Amino acid sequence: MVKRALGTCYYPEHWPREQWPEDAQRMAKLGLQWVRIGEFAWSRIEPAYGEFDWQWLDEAIEVLGKAGLKVVLGTPTATPPRWMIDRHPDMVAVDEQGNPRKFGSRRHYCFSHLGFQAESQRITEMFAKRYGLNKHVVAWQTDNEYGCHDTVISYSPPAQQAFRAWCEAKYKTIQALNEAWGNVFWSMEYSSFEQIDLPNLTVTEANPAHRMAFRRFSSDQVVQFNRQQVDIIRQYTDAPVAHNYMGRITEFDHFDVGDDLDIASWDSYPLGFLEDRIVADDQFKHDHARQGHPDFQAFHHDLYRAVGKGRWWVMEQQPGPVNWAPYNPAPLRGMVRLWTWEAFAHGAENVVYFRWRQAPFAQEQMHSGLLRPDSETAPAFDEAAQVVRELNDLGDDDHVQSDVALVFDYQSNWATDIQPQGKDCHYFDLVFDHYCALRKLGLSVDILPPTCADLSAYKLVLIPGLTTLSDPLRQAIKNFDGTVLAGPRTNAKTSEFAIPTPLPPNLPGLNCTIEYVESLRSTISIELENGGALGKWREEISGEFNVVEKTLKGVPAVVEQNNMIYVAAWLDQSALGRVLGQICAQNQIETEIMPASVRRRDTRTQHFYFNYGATAQEIAGQTIEPAGVFWKPKSST
Repeated sequence: MVKRALGTCYYPEHWPREQWPEDAQRMAKLGLQWVRIGEFAWSRIEPAYGEFDWQWLDEAIEVLGKAGLKVVLGTPTATPPRWMIDRHPDMVAVDEQGNPRKFGSRRHYCFSHLGFQAESQRITEMFAKRYGLNKHVVAWQTDNEYGCHDTVISYSPPAQQAFRAWCEAKYKTIQALNEAWGNVFWSMEYSSFEQIDLPNLTVTEANPAHRMAFRRFSSDQVVQFNRQQVDIIRQYTDAPVAHNYMGRITEFDHFDVGDDLDIASWDSYPLGFLEDRIVADDQFKHDHARQGHPDFQAFHHDLYRAVGKGRWWVMEQQPGPVNWAPYNPAPLRGMVRLWTWEAFAHGAENVVYFRWRQAPFAQEQMHSGLLRPDSETAPAFDEAAQVVRELNDLGDDDHVQSDVALVFDYQSNWATDIQPQGKDCHYFDLVFDHYCALRKLGLSVDILPPTCADLSAYKLVLIPGLTTLSDPLRQAIKNFDGTVLAGPRTNAKTSEFAIPTPLPPNLPGLNCTIEYVESLRSTISIELENGGALGKWREEISGEFNVVEKTLKGVPAVVEQNNMIYVAAWLDQSALGRVLGQICAQNQIETEIMPASVRRRDTRTQHFYFNYGATAQEIAGQTIEPAGVFWKPKSST
């Protein structure tokens, strides 16, 4: 059973020392158990190279610990001090247009810079040596938000040198690289690895195989950077190590980073994400402006539960208006409580609010906290107190495996970034559309990595848009007794970004060939006989299969053979929901149609319902008010 608790992010370096004890006591009195510190404090710890001031951090940890709070200590490498730039002027990342990402905010480093890697390892070891056995430091966080502000991909000279070495290690000979990338096209062949440049500033688009290799390299650099810190921390402590990922940050493979960590965590900002990272029409965003998308947070909860192999937290939870989105409204009263309970319903161990007190200065001065800048309580304070009371009443719970699983693959996302073949034809949106349709049927969903080798625990597995089928997953599908839903764009490329033969989709148990594909402008919508429509993307297919859905002109859109269902188009929510509902009925998977903006999540002991709408809704014999949360024991159903 998961022991659930709350926490907050705190920056003692921002406040007078005499204020720390009062803050710690207020946190404890509120019922918070965790506090994250340190991740942006490098300049106060090491104000000049080799000159350290540990006293303040020692004292802060002691004050928090004496109040009964458990400390998550972050390594401070996301904010290298100004003197670091003087030591390593070429350490900053370079964007695709060749511009340096300069000092003056945060994340101003290139993952490939060997000098900064050494500095990162040095400060990490100083932290770990000093606090690894500190009884109050109960967990660690590496760096902060890898990939935030588009900081994974760098076109710097150090990245160029590292990429050449990566290519040589992978391909061994330049002839093998030329063959793999298809460099005979447009006379792009190289005669040595030293000739390989980075795939930017070309006359027209660079070779997609070159770009994919560079994306894989860039992801591997993040994995290596994180592993360097984790390996050092583990030398000095047995405390669990986490990293705080973000929403819809896909430039590196989180599963690969997660392999080296004990806990996955993420930073959940529902209202900022609605405005900044979600594809939806203006009316939808208007209707959910103070609540957030009903499925976006849940999707990431399920994703990071998979990345963390069952262990995951929310390391930063939005408590009020943020400062960085195009619009920054206040949450509807009750939403902070809803977001918190939704995380727990998806299996979170802890939800940590960002931040304790709103800062009155610098870039995030308009970002709210649990307290106002004058230390009076903000609205989220009382909602957190309510959750504490409810947690004490409800007790521990646990995630329960679902009947339905959805595969998510970061490399498939890179593939559609590189070659979308149509405006707005992005892998993330395709997968998210399928996730939303499942949730509207009242289903809980597990997310799986693309290397999953065993599907036997599920009745239905979805693999939409999975660009290349891994050998373990292909074998798992062959052995699977349940139903697999694939397409569109499933198994459409080789690992080196070429069209394979046999032609796609070439899936086990399915006699189907894609003749050609077309992308459709937003004004084109092709109606289906049974209702709903397809748009954005369509595949002309042939083969020996049963037609499940077809257009008004009789063109197959969804086909099946054996236990494999192939969707040869991008379906709208009406059509996709109908198809998935029929599949669930055939597989004895219980569904419950959700009212608008209401979602359900099942735990081991409870059915939870969440109302993301601005009006009251009826569900399961209960009226759920706007921003309302309702749960009932499974035994009562």
